[in-house]
Amino acid sequence: MKSPTIRQLAQTERPLVLPGAHDALSALLIKQAGFKGFFIGGFQAAGARYGLPDIGLCQLGEFSAAFRDMINACDLPVLVDADNGYGDVKNCVHLLNSYERMGVQAMFIEDQVSPKRCGHMAGKRIVPTEEMEAKLRAMAANRINPDTFIVARTDARALHGMDEALRRTERYVRAGADGIFIESMLDEEEIARAVREVDTVHVANMLEGGITPILKPSVLGQMGYKIALYGITLLLRVTRAMQMALADLKSGELKLVGSGTPFEEYTKIVGIDRWRGIEEEFGPKSRES
Repeated sequence: MKSPTIRQLAQTERPLVLPGAHDALSALLIKQAGFKGFFIGGFQAAGARYGLPDIGLCQLGEFSAAFRDMINACDLPVLVDADNGYGDVKNCVHLLNSYERMGVQAMFIEDQVSPKRCGHMAGKRIVPTEEMEAKLRAMAANRINPDTFIVARTDARALHGMDEALRRTERYVRAGADGIFIESMLDEEEIARAVREVDTVHVANMLEGGITPILKPSVLGQMGYKIALYGITLLLRVTRAMQMALADLKSGELKLVGSGTPFEEYTKIVGIDRWRGIEEEFGPKSRES
């Protein structure tokens, strides 16, 4: 039976919770935890794979390689960060089709100028509304899969206020966006206002350490949000865990030995039973018998 798409899940879940993966292992764990989909953002991919901040140093080539690893490891539907499309309308369509061929079902594209940066960092700049509208029209008209879900993100809130962010998102929906994502809202009232004033599918970005308050999925669902991204939660947790383990090793104390995931459990997480089964059924000993 074919799994539901991001587009379908956005209509049935209240909301669809998408944890962020930063590598293949985290994608596997998201599936094993029982989530229905996952998210891959540029912030976590740039940091985990390349050791770089999310300030425009990585683009389509680098992110495609990182995304492919995660998508190959996890067959859940995925929403990915398409940044600003890395160019003009043709670049945006190239990016769209490249990700579609990798199996991506949904993506968001933002109205920042190049080089872009994480939406919760200072120094952002945004393109004219008309430029973003042209990108959205081109992408909407050139999907390989008509079900590919295109979300328009605006970073206008931090630069020009909530009214401008809402004005832009209304225009982006008319240009062909299937949903919207207002970055860097400051409080719960702004988060709720977006849903009240723009009639479309809304994506909430719950970025730990950012300037937007972190709300529970149930609260976002009551507000009317259809998709909730908890994009860097796993990345921040695993980074702290590795720092603690390394500090323990460096100290020579080894107080944390045995506190991690047991060896046997880890091998099961990465599929040892399946691969052993293939060996047993088709390997040399099986043929000799």
